[in-house]
Amino acid sequence: MIVLLFTGGTISMRHDPAAGGAVPSLSGRDIIALAPAIEQIAHVEIVDFGAYPGPHMTTDRMWALRNALEAQLARPEVQGIVVTHGTDSLEESAYLVARSLAATKPIVFTGAMRTSSDLGWDGPANLGAAVRVAASDEASGYGVLVAMCDRIFSALDVTKAHTHTVDAFESPGLGPLGVIDDGQVVFRRALPELPAPVVTTSLAGPVDIVYAWAGADSRLLDASRRDARGVIVAGMGRGNVPPAMIDGIERWHADGKPVVIASRVQRGRVGRTYGYPGGARRLHDRGAILAGSRRPQQARIDLMLALGAGLSVDAIRELFEG
Repeated sequence: MIVLLFTGGTISMRHDPAAGGAVPSLSGRDIIALAPAIEQIAHVEIVDFGAYPGPHMTTDRMWALRNALEAQLARPEVQGIVVTHGTDSLEESAYLVARSLAATKPIVFTGAMRTSSDLGWDGPANLGAAVRVAASDEASGYGVLVAMCDRIFSALDVTKAHTHTVDAFESPGLGPLGVIDDGQVVFRRALPELPAPVVTTSLAGPVDIVYAWAGADSRLLDASRRDARGVIVAGMGRGNVPPAMIDGIERWHADGKPVVIASRVQRGRVGRTYGYPGGARRLHDRGAILAGSRRPQQARIDLMLALGAGLSVDAIRELFEG
């Protein structure tokens, strides 16, 4: 049996003339009624978790979703789980689940880029593809997955790379793990050994993301420092920042709060290449933590998990850099 856990998103939306745009309108059962062929792929059970647009998914809701998935995995009759989700935050929820839950059965996230009021509504096709992946023996061992536009991605490296086309999701520099081809699930590349999940009973926050840009200073870093427990700096290139941000980062260090340096660039790793003021080597030498290949939104989730687990700054550094 495949559990279909519906959280909302564009796949559940119709155009509402009063609202002037698309709003959540369809329950899980409504969607299945519009795409009855899905029940021919596998025996399914429908669970309505919520009807949230992607930007309405908070970290509390994401954590509740993670716990709901853990409970479903414990049921012996469940072979796999499909989660429908708003695409604006799908990658964050999927990454959170991948980093905090040992998925012994396939968990496949999917959604839609078109509403049920649009020509070319992609929801049924994406949902059917996700069910095929969740029900396949081939998906075993791949952890949490994302199935969109007949392509299969790892939740550990996928991102939404386009604002509105149906093939909006990519794994930059890596490509998809596989495809759904004429109803067949085909994996074309393997993953390295999956990282161990971060064991915690809750997320800790707030953790903010502060972007660097040409001429950026420390105002946003200082504003964040008042309430946040940690910060992700989305630096330039290899993880470098303008000189006017350095003092703000130093004040975070003085407070004993973790500063993680990621990059605003979608491909590649941050690294200790540049030693000028604001270069990632200098920032690292002064106490900043380098995020490796994590994008800023991924680094934020890992830091919230680490803080929730009560890890020290040194242990957080080991998590990110070890």
